[in-house]
This record gives sequence, C-alpha cells and structure tokens, in this order.
Amino acid sequence: MVLNASGKTYTPDISRIIARSRPDIASYEPLYRKFHTNPELSLQEGATAAVIAGHLRSLKDVDVRTNIGGHGLVGIIRNGNGKTVLLRADMDALPVEEQTGLSYASTKRMVDVEDDVERPVMHACGHDMHITSLLAAGDLLLSCRDSWNGTVVLLFQPNEERGAGAQAMVDDGLYDEGKHAVPKPDVVLGSHVMPMKAGYINTRIGVFGSTATSYRVTLFGRGGHGSRPHTTIDPVVLAASTVMKLQTIVSRETNPQEAAVVTVGASQAGTVENVISEEAKLLVNTRAFSADGRDKVRAAMERIINAECQAAGSPRPPLIEETSSFPLLYNDENVTELVSHAMEEHFGSKFSPTAPISMGSEDFGNLAISTPSCFWNYGGIDPQRWDEAEKRGRLPEEIPGDSMLPPNDKQIY
Repeated sequence: MVLNASGKTYTPDISRIIARSRPDIASYEPLYRKFHTNPELSLQEGATAAVIAGHLRSLKDVDVRTNIGGHGLVGIIRNGNGKTVLLRADMDALPVEEQTGLSYASTKRMVDVEDDVERPVMHACGHDMHITSLLAAGDLLLSCRDSWNGTVVLLFQPNEERGAGAQAMVDDGLYDEGKHAVPKPDVVLGSHVMPMKAGYINTRIGVFGSTATSYRVTLFGRGGHGSRPHTTIDPVVLAASTVMKLQTIVSRETNPQEAAVVTVGASQAGTVENVISEEAKLLVNTRAFSADGRDKVRAAMERIINAECQAAGSPRPPLIEETSSFPLLYNDENVTELVSHAMEEHFGSKFSPTAPISMGSEDFGNLAISTPSCFWNYGGIDPQRWDEAEKRGRLPEEIPGDSMLPPNDKQIY
C-alpha cells in the first residue's frame, strides 16, 4: 500500500516491480567485502563515506551532500511531486578483533579518537551490510522510477554505536534550508540485519527497542602500599561492593512484569599487585523500555553508588558521567501498518508483524523526533546453515549474534 501525492492509497504489484528492477546483486558483493575488510570506528568513517559518495555519484540523477554532522552524507533522488521518504543506514564499526577466518576478514587497527588507544576494528554489528543494502535499494528505486512519485533520501549515518550520529546530523542542519537543506521527510524508515534466516523479515507496532544510557563512574579512595591496607581506602574493594549492589536494581527494585538491564562492562583500577590505587573506574550500561523506567534505574544507580562511597569513607564524592544515550525505538502505528501490509504482500509467510521487543538500542529515532517512523529487522544467515544448526540443536553455538556468514564465505543479500 502506497500513499500518493493526493493522500490516497493504492497497492502496486511490489513483487513484480522488484523482479523487473532489481539490480545485479552479485555486483554488490565486492562492494560489501570492501566495507567489511576496511571498517572504521565511530567518528572516523571518512574513507567509508568517500566510497559511499563515489558510488552514489556513479548512479544517475542522485544529488549527493556530504560532511553532515561529521562524516554523514545523503543521496537525494527526486521523482516529481509526492511524499518524501528517508531511508537510513549506519556505517561505523566496533572495536572488536575479527576471528571469523574469512578470506576478506578485517585485520585493521585504528587509534580511537575518544581515548587515543589503538584497537582492532570489525564490522561486528552488520553496518557493512546496511550500507550495501541501502546502496542497492537506491539503485533499484532509480530503475523503477515509473512506479513511484516523490523524493527519496538515502541517508548514511556515522557514529551510531555511540548513540550520537543521528543527532549530530540533525544539529548540523540536516533539514535546515540555510545549511544542508535536505528535504524534510514525511516518513523515516530504517532496518537492521539480524541473526535470522536470510529472506525473513519482521517488525512490530509500538516499542521495538529499549532506551540505553552508558556511564563512566569514578570511585575515589586513598592509595597506599599493599602491606598497609589499614592506612588506605581501597577503591578496588569499593568497586567490587558497588558492582554487586548494582545487581539489586533489577532483581529487587524493578517490577518483575517490567524489564531493565544494568551491566557493568568494565572495572579498572591499579597497575600492580602490591599497590592500592587512588581510584577505580566502572563503565556501566543501563536499559529500559520507557523514559520512566530509565529514570528510575538511573536514580537507583546514583543512590547506590553514593551510599557505597559514603560507607567506605571515600575522601570525595563519586564522579558519574553520562557517556552515551539512545532514545526509545518506537514504531508509528499508521506507518508500520502500511509497511507491514507491503512486506506481507511481498514476503508472505516469511514476514512477521509481531517481532519480539529487543533490549538492543538505536539512535535512529533522533532522525524522526516529530516525524512518523518504522524500523524492521531482516535475516542475514544462510538458510541451509541455519537449518543444519537447528537440526543439531546448536543454534546458540553455531549462529552467534555477530556471525552472519554462511560457510561458503558469501553473505546472503
């Protein structure tokens, strides 16, 4: 079902249009491998953006605009009067060492601009697939311009992994007539490849993904020699006690019918075994399915951390710094119904409108603060590989979240 310029809806033969307009997918495989082999960390996606811009310019009649909110860019396809639809893909990678053994595996290392530490880099979250898929979608839309009217904005977003790229593009004047002047969309659409069978796709109306907030917590003690612990305030013991107490936010303070997550992903203190350090750092991530739930978790976290420091006799109050924040991922009812109708028509039984709500998070919603939006997931696992693992009862072991490649070394598009 499609909304035309007059506001009326009609149902085109989507499968027929795709069949006659779909680009040669094999031609996109080298491009995908190039992105996979050459990942870039958040805020450092310059080379990736350059390749995307070059490809967009190779397509006919695409208005390319670059350097939006950092390395963000768009390709605008105008096709007469009609609604404006924004399609989004993210393009940054993660500080993860690739161990897939693929012939095109990443061996790249980068110095992270956030802390000047060199790290391995991998497209472990599928953003290489998102980029390639959106470029191919743009190719398809250009090929079937006789079947639609309006404007399509292909948006490639940096810095999604740290939850700031979408907002940075908006703040830099993405939709501002006096700056980048990208047409303001009537609807914003996005998607994520997931560990599901290729060819399967799902979405849901309403809440689809959690809010997520990360913190850097510094706990202050009094250092000294390991032989004289009684003269110190040991931040390692304080950190251990704090980590254990934080677990009670979910187990004892959250309604069992609701959901929340509190994860301490890193604890850092000291450098040698016989010296008690001056301070300890905790990296904490929290998640919830509502703004109220998020606020309750934060208040409990702050209360516990302050109380633990007071109980330990810390010489200074703790320092709690927010390092990233992701909004709630929410699918507009009307838009998601329209999208679901079209997907069910094309994918049939391989489409589900009742996808499970995820504790994963996205900053996608920051592109659509006052605009209806819809987000969906699609599978990236070779169906044969999936079926064989399922038959052996080894799906969790053989199809981990970051492994989306079939054994023949070829991604399924």
